[in-house]
Amino acid sequence: MKDTSIDIMEIRKRQDKTPDRRSNRDVDVSPEEKIEKSDLRGDKLNIAILFFLYLLQGIPIGLTAAIPMLLQNRGATYKQQAEFSFAYWPFSLKLLWAPIVDSLYWNAFGRRKSWLIPTQYLIGLFMLILSQHVNQWLGGGASPPNVQVLTVIFFALNFLAATQDIAVDGWALTMLKRCNVGHASTCNSVGQTAGYFLGYVVFMALESTEFCNTYLRSQPEPEGFVTLPGFLWFWGIVFLATTTLVAIFKRENVPQASRRYKDEPELNIRQSYTLLLDILRMRPIQILGAILLTIKISFAASDAVSSLKLIDAGVPKDKLALLVVPLVPLQIILPLVISKYTTGPRPMDVYIKAIPYRLALGVIAAFVVWITPAFFINGQFPVYYYVMLIINYGLYQITLYSMFVAVMAFFARISDPAVGGTYMTLLNTVSNLGGNWPSTVVLWLVDVLTWGRCNIPDSQTDNMCASQEQKDACKSAGGKCEINIDGYYIECVICLIYGLFWYKWGRTKIAYLQRLPLRSWKVVEETSSRDSESLLRNQNAVH
Repeated sequence: MKDTSIDIMEIRKRQDKTPDRRSNRDVDVSPEEKIEKSDLRGDKLNIAILFFLYLLQGIPIGLTAAIPMLLQNRGATYKQQAEFSFAYWPFSLKLLWAPIVDSLYWNAFGRRKSWLIPTQYLIGLFMLILSQHVNQWLGGGASPPNVQVLTVIFFALNFLAATQDIAVDGWALTMLKRCNVGHASTCNSVGQTAGYFLGYVVFMALESTEFCNTYLRSQPEPEGFVTLPGFLWFWGIVFLATTTLVAIFKRENVPQASRRYKDEPELNIRQSYTLLLDILRMRPIQILGAILLTIKISFAASDAVSSLKLIDAGVPKDKLALLVVPLVPLQIILPLVISKYTTGPRPMDVYIKAIPYRLALGVIAAFVVWITPAFFINGQFPVYYYVMLIINYGLYQITLYSMFVAVMAFFARISDPAVGGTYMTLLNTVSNLGGNWPSTVVLWLVDVLTWGRCNIPDSQTDNMCASQEQKDACKSAGGKCEINIDGYYIECVICLIYGLFWYKWGRTKIAYLQRLPLRSWKVVEETSSRDSESLLRNQNAVH
């Protein structure tokens, strides 16, 4: 019986001749395919182009991270922050349209350029349009922020950036020579990180009047070096200009020999979606999906709300952004160090061991937020306070990266080599989604769980400051909303208790998954078995 969507037997034949990526053994490969030594001759310009394309991709991601900081200083509620958090979701959902990007294209223009060029032009145009209206939408003074419009605009920007990511990832496999394809992941991680750094850290620093007057100017001025409209306008022009250069001067050649895995099957749209459903039907994948979609609830309050609470307490947003700078070397070295402990058959042991430490550091982060007002002396925070923040953040990053590297190693170990690209993309998508939805929920719940009252001198009121309208009414009456019970701390307690219960449940499930033989994760073998059983049933029915 032949599958109507995917020729399973053909995939099995191809897999038998494909290099075994788990045991590093080559089976039936030519001498040319065994040579993997990097040779950058003729590929240096291509590597530079890939790096720049990934850098451009990081710019809208960094700007998206900067907007919540700006909104917090303009009086946005936590429900509005939750609404804006949907702008992060496209990178967690890109698997839904990745098969379309891979399968539909204009061959005369180029398989990847057919998507890359339009998406980058649209990103540039969005930035130019946004630069004309962003100050109005951000609000300020008596004008409230228009979070709905900002969410739609930045969701669209990240949707386009995620689509560009799909196209560039695919182009990297054919733009570089086969021996240099390994450099594509370096271009991805370094380029996207550099773009994020420019769009978030550099922008926040240069936009800050205090930072520019303190460190970059001899005479103080009322504004920073850049404004958000000017920053958006500059990068909009960069997107349009560089996209035009790539469209005109960079030809897309797709030599068969340049594919990383020549025998990995090319699937059309219907085959790709059928394959995804086959993977999702597997019991081990369903258990792993439940783990990935629920674990980050334990850390959601610390991850999503702590930095915003620090801004509420008076910590300058540019100083928070700059805390990332001293930790950049740590973020580069950590994956290399941790990877030594995630090789082998049980990489998720590191994942499990890191959870209690991450929970404990989340509690410490909440304590730091609570004592922050005590450090606000003479209108500023002392240096040792920022050192305390950096130490806590650095230790937290160690636990975060330990879990990240461990789960990535586990993904690489269990992915079916016959359809590795689709398999890995699915697992990464579920993992990213598992981080995004808890952040959105906890941001929305902060205001719901917060108990306060409007304090008006020499008067009594039943105004509980439960909504923005009540807060505005309190302010107009000459009062001030005072928090009696902060919903952030309630969330921290709930997340901690949940995390402890999850740890007891999750470690047994992870131990079970690590005990499974690798054949339990192979979708091709499972589908082949189902086809064989179906064929036998049909034959018996005929006889």
